[in-house]
Amino acid sequence: MRSITILGATGSIGTSTLDLIERNPDAYRVEALTANCDFAKLAAAAIRTHAKLAVVADEACLADLRAALAGTGIEAAGGEEAIIEAAARPVDWTMGAIVGCAGLKPTMAAIEAGGTIVLANKEPLVAAGDVILAAAKASGATLLPADSEHNAIFQCFDFARPERVRRIILTASGGPFRDRPIEAMRNVTREQAVAHPNWSMGAKISINSATMMNKGLELIEAARLFPVRHDQIEIVVHRQSIIHSMVDYVDGSILAQLGPSDMRTPIAHTLAWPDRMETPMQPLDLVAIGRLDFEAPDAARFPALRLAKEALDAGGASPAVLNAANEIAVAAFLAGKIGFLDIVLTVEQALDRYNGPPAPSTIDEVLMVDDMARQLARATTERKAA
Repeated sequence: MRSITILGATGSIGTSTLDLIERNPDAYRVEALTANCDFAKLAAAAIRTHAKLAVVADEACLADLRAALAGTGIEAAGGEEAIIEAAARPVDWTMGAIVGCAGLKPTMAAIEAGGTIVLANKEPLVAAGDVILAAAKASGATLLPADSEHNAIFQCFDFARPERVRRIILTASGGPFRDRPIEAMRNVTREQAVAHPNWSMGAKISINSATMMNKGLELIEAARLFPVRHDQIEIVVHRQSIIHSMVDYVDGSILAQLGPSDMRTPIAHTLAWPDRMETPMQPLDLVAIGRLDFEAPDAARFPALRLAKEALDAGGASPAVLNAANEIAVAAFLAGKIGFLDIVLTVEQALDRYNGPPAPSTIDEVLMVDDMARQLARATTERKAA
């Protein structure tokens, strides 16, 4: 029986993870569940899974959490330090699904404690990649990717002979504007931008898909996770989102991982790894799918890809600046303060104007870079909104 902690248990990734665990109650023992402030959903999950500890990041929600758990014997706690302490509890397997840079310190605490840590949010590898990888090496922790694309690569990649890999091919849906001329994207609405053609996702992730910044961030993640040169990672638009990514070998063989557009498949792979587990996913009907299309992404239509490649090559603080500025720009677009095309322009200006620490070596320094980049991006969005 594996011991489990889920950091971010009430979000979509956490909910999918809980679904799989609850279908296999004899295989997993839940140590801790955390959430931001959704005490009712957190308490219900803790009770169902017999968790030892439930933690809310917002201390204002702690009294309600304690009331919801009264008489259950489940420990309740609140605050940032309580989240970090929960993450540091020794367990076999930790899901890191706290959104944004709020997840950096808990993820680091889990890594320093050892075990297997599953990365579902982008910030650890994008903003703090060097720091996170060094910590994992020092503690002996195993990092597994839960993103469908990186999990696909992980399943196909020959780590014993990485020199035999010719290319990593990241697939991208292309988002809702893959066929729209760039000028026609200038006045798109929030509703149009969040209408992803293949996946049901939150607003922020949907906007990242629409700009293809998500694929740029995934490019940076792939460069951290897999021992290949930057120029060995390619991005290909695959409209059906059936092939989640591929690995091309020197002999001409390409290994691809196919699966449904459901995050429970990659999460299940990490839960059972190195074994496999049953899931409620139906087998792919390849005949019904009928065809798999591929095309190159339009660099002019999606300049976010160029920015991400430049940030990856520059290294140091650049990926953290890219990520933080993008979050501010996306939030400004969703609030109606800037236009859709202003999102990437805001990120580019933040990268150009950043003059802070060049290469953060601790999580605190990463958070300093993140804060500086947010201030730069916020100033730009406020000027545009004025």
